[in-house]
Amino acid sequence: MSSDVLIIGAGPTGLVLALWLTRLGVRVRIVDHAPTSGQTSRAVGVQARTLELYRQMDLASPLVEGGVPVGGTNLWVRGERRARLDFGSMGQGLSPFPYLLVYPQDEHEKVLIERLASAGVHVERLTELIDFDAAADRISARLRRADGSVELCEAGYLAGCDGARSSVRRGLALEFPGGTYARLFYVADVEATGPSMNGELHLGIDDADFLACFPLKGDSRARIIGTVRTDTVGCEKLDWSDVDRRAVERIRLDVRRVNWFSTYHVHHRVASAFRVGRVFLLGDAAHIHSPVGGQGMNTGIGDAVNLAWKLAATLRGRADARILDSYEAERIPFARRLVRTTDRAFEVVASETELSRRVRTDVAPRILPAVFRLPAARRFVFDTISQIKIRYRTCHFNEGHAGAIRGGDRLPWVPGGAGSDNFEPLASLDWQVHVYGDPGSSLRQACDSRRLPLKVFPWEGRAAKAGLARDAAYLVRPDGYVALAVEPPTAPERLAGYLDARGVRPAEA
Repeated sequence: MSSDVLIIGAGPTGLVLALWLTRLGVRVRIVDHAPTSGQTSRAVGVQARTLELYRQMDLASPLVEGGVPVGGTNLWVRGERRARLDFGSMGQGLSPFPYLLVYPQDEHEKVLIERLASAGVHVERLTELIDFDAAADRISARLRRADGSVELCEAGYLAGCDGARSSVRRGLALEFPGGTYARLFYVADVEATGPSMNGELHLGIDDADFLACFPLKGDSRARIIGTVRTDTVGCEKLDWSDVDRRAVERIRLDVRRVNWFSTYHVHHRVASAFRVGRVFLLGDAAHIHSPVGGQGMNTGIGDAVNLAWKLAATLRGRADARILDSYEAERIPFARRLVRTTDRAFEVVASETELSRRVRTDVAPRILPAVFRLPAARRFVFDTISQIKIRYRTCHFNEGHAGAIRGGDRLPWVPGGAGSDNFEPLASLDWQVHVYGDPGSSLRQACDSRRLPLKVFPWEGRAAKAGLARDAAYLVRPDGYVALAVEPPTAPERLAGYLDARGVRPAEA
């Protein structure tokens, strides 16, 4: 076969999938019909969970250094800053990245492409998928190259990361139910001055058109996302002059120059399936939703990481092929919940109904500051927006509980001394067992017999605060999620039973 995995689409989702698979020893081909990577972008937010996953690949530092960590969100109503939400303090102690990182998708893609090229894998541009045939043991696909020639290639698996108009999804004849919001959005890269250019996120949530202003790296640069005036919708070509100036003026932003400007419609859809045999859908090919909360690109990256290690385990003989069933079982429920949640939030921030206007102008500015003074509310918001609370408890692949942690939960972050923490061992991208306290000789022997790395951390208050149980065993998957959580003294037997029942072989034979 020409590759183990053929990836269609070289946006962030496809690139991350290719990077993880390559790191895990899987042969990949990644093709894209576009002549170059994206030169503009709507997605600008990189959430804490994405940065945690990137840290496992030594990718977090380049993004943090090149981006803008945003610790505060400011709410403006009719020209007044009515509230400031301290996002940074919400995430303290919950993640090594307690903030939203603003890093535009076009720059983001360049980092991923360079890292992939350094591993010897290059995106094949001006190459499109014509069609494919999925047999029981392989994929046969026809690709049209830049010169018009047609190539027949084979692969073990096919990954559709090719966006909302996915040719892979169409080839599977899957439904993509949902709809399109009536409002037309714009995104603009601008140079500006004013109180809103202070390195934080600013939201206009009043009766003018919706507006969000994100700080960019460099002097006086910002990315603005907003809605176009209703009376201009339907025009063939729109520009900055069609933007409602009230929204810009009410967050006291003085735009001096517009570097680029584009418009787009917002959709909300989830594919009826994320897997059919040897074919998978990821990212926008599988789900699209409103930009509220900055979840879209991050969710696609989460899809890629979830699938990558499972494909690698199957291809390398370290797990039975049935492990691939857990990709859809874990990711499609989250995608459906996300669409429902962002739909409701979108109706509040962008709807033109009188009720939504009242909520934006009267209710939200009064209620939110008081709510966010409550520790539980602050944690809930950070958990949700940062995606660190994504969990797979209902999937059959995960089981058990110890302390507050259940199988399917993200391994909670526990900072240690001298800048160390319990996330450091996750860089191996391999299975491992974590114990906070004393593992006991029986568990040590069980791990040794399976050549399963055992990571022992001291029992202290920070571990207890994170919800971990003393001396319990946590079997951690390559993506940093807990597959099995079990209290002593049954940990050795439960560990062996889990691995055998699911056909997981953590160590090379």
